[in-house]
Amino acid sequence: MMHKPVRIVLCAALVVVASGCQRDAPAPTQTPAAETAARTAFANGQQAWRKKRLDDLLKPDGWASLIGLHWIDPGSHYVGSNDDNGIRLAMGPAQFGMLDRNDDRIRLVPNKNAGLMLDGKPLHSPAALKADADEGGPSVIGFDDGKGIATVIKRGERYALRVKHADAPSRAKFAGLYYWAADPAWIVTGRFVPHPPGKTITIANIIGTVDNVPNPGVIEFERDARTYRIEALDEGGDELFLVFADRTNGHGSYGAGRFLDTPKAGANGRVMLDFNRSYSPPCAFTAFATCPLPPPENRLDLAITAGEKAYASKPH
Repeated sequence: MMHKPVRIVLCAALVVVASGCQRDAPAPTQTPAAETAARTAFANGQQAWRKKRLDDLLKPDGWASLIGLHWIDPGSHYVGSNDDNGIRLAMGPAQFGMLDRNDDRIRLVPNKNAGLMLDGKPLHSPAALKADADEGGPSVIGFDDGKGIATVIKRGERYALRVKHADAPSRAKFAGLYYWAADPAWIVTGRFVPHPPGKTITIANIIGTVDNVPNPGVIEFERDARTYRIEALDEGGDELFLVFADRTNGHGSYGAGRFLDTPKAGANGRVMLDFNRSYSPPCAFTAFATCPLPPPENRLDLAITAGEKAYASKPH
């Protein structure tokens, strides 16, 4: 659903600065110069991560460029920015073409004057469209000389046309990201406890549908002498995806919860959780995303005063 940031884990170099990495072990002696270097490395790593986070959001096809999410009912629907279209786009050609849905088969009949592209090639004749759930990912419809793109997504048994545009007001007037002060104490060592192979967990999303997502295990960590657990999701990459809620939701952070990516456990079963890099889901920035919600197991009785704060948009 989203770009995964590259982690720069500095806990080992920060044992004096951050007792949170291994709270039970005595910190080795460091020279003032080494301690200063560790602090600088930590600050630079956090700054680099935040820059990449902002750059990803503001890409021409990033989450800030979303301008529409249009559900596709069975049958035929004219698409375009004119008022007389059944699916009316906020931006783009007045007459885009016609979408035809027959069960799970979706076809686009293009308006030959709309200048559409399909997967990077000019589109002049009817074409079948793949959805994001299909092998290889969705077909990409380009318009407005590449500034706009549209893809078909599947959520439950429903299909929708997701539309992005590089000139979206939400991108042009993006208000910026704000964070709690980066704190090495919020880098926590967790223990990965594997589940039986093939286990899934039910994840609801903000549009009311549910998915059974691979759930390879749970991460246990300690904070202030209490043990907390977060069920981990596996989206097929090199990282675990955590969808969690905590006591800052609606009180500093985004009300529906936050995300965190972390490398998969090594042979020792340890997982490093850098809550300074927890971030808001796309739904914090746009009404046209379909974000997963934290499962009940991941609602923590803990105020995680670290990471990304709630977004405050500028008026469009």
